[in-house]
Amino acid sequence: MSQSWKPLPDDLSEPARRLAEELRAVKDAHRISLAELGKRTYLSKASWERWLNGKRLITPQALAGLIATVECDADLLTSLLRKAEAARDADEVLSSEAARDADEVLSSEATHDTDEALSPAPAPAAPAEAPDAAPASPRPAPWRRPAAGVGAAVAAVLILFAALYLRGPHGGNGTASAATLPPKTAAATAAATAGPAPLCEGVGCAGKDPQDMRCDVDQRTLLTGNVGKVVLYVHYSPRCRAAWSGITDGSPGDSATITTNHGWQETALIHWGYDNYSVMVDASPGDTTLQVCGHQKDGDNCTGVVTDPAARASALPSPPPPAAAPTPTPTPTPTP
Repeated sequence: MSQSWKPLPDDLSEPARRLAEELRAVKDAHRISLAELGKRTYLSKASWERWLNGKRLITPQALAGLIATVECDADLLTSLLRKAEAARDADEVLSSEAARDADEVLSSEATHDTDEALSPAPAPAAPAEAPDAAPASPRPAPWRRPAAGVGAAVAAVLILFAALYLRGPHGGNGTASAATLPPKTAAATAAATAGPAPLCEGVGCAGKDPQDMRCDVDQRTLLTGNVGKVVLYVHYSPRCRAAWSGITDGSPGDSATITTNHGWQETALIHWGYDNYSVMVDASPGDTTLQVCGHQKDGDNCTGVVTDPAARASALPSPPPPAAAPTPTPTPTPTP
């Protein structure tokens, strides 16, 4: 059903604004309510409200669920999400660099002021005894941050921005642990089950990263839950027969832990940004049950318990197939 939308926030980047507008158009074109949209994608109504009103950038998993559920321009939405993620990451880098640069300036100026306060007062100048006496040395000018340092800082930020854009969104948060890496782009998440073969199965996937093992290619979101505004996810790969937790719309320090009735347990902890996912647990036994519990400063909560994850996954829509790679055009050989 079409509706009168609230104005989008003024501070949205252009790609994020276009993405929110396209998502709204998809919802209006299919005449579905937020509740129905949440039901079809197995995500919460509150999450869709935030994504459609530009309060948060939609997650790759949520976009993949939308693309699998309704008819829409998958290539356009995926491209806009990738650009919006790159713009968001660049803003975070610029904000971090600016804050650090300001701290350095304040620290240096405070040190300079302290040194001046502690330095002994200059002795009064003796009266000149001869007309050709040398003039007193002028007082040094106050310390100022060299312009070259500022230019170097700006250049470093620009280099970082270029590197982030070329590497694509979520290039990593600087830690070596695969468990702390943020999710892939929507294009990778939306890959079809006919994609590259997974590199592990069942207990062999336990403790491993679902992206590294290619288990995210056919992942299904079996269930979601909320801790306040934080969204919890139960992810499952039919081919890998393994599961993992996900968390979005959170803050650094928030976590989501997945457990099974066979004693497996792994935690997704947000180190920076607002989302993350865990490494995998074995979900191959036929009697496996899965549950994700979240923890944040406002309290704790858990999703429902998923029984028979394989059967539940088979009832969900498959991820959409990836776009075919364009055939390269051969370069003609020049005629001598």
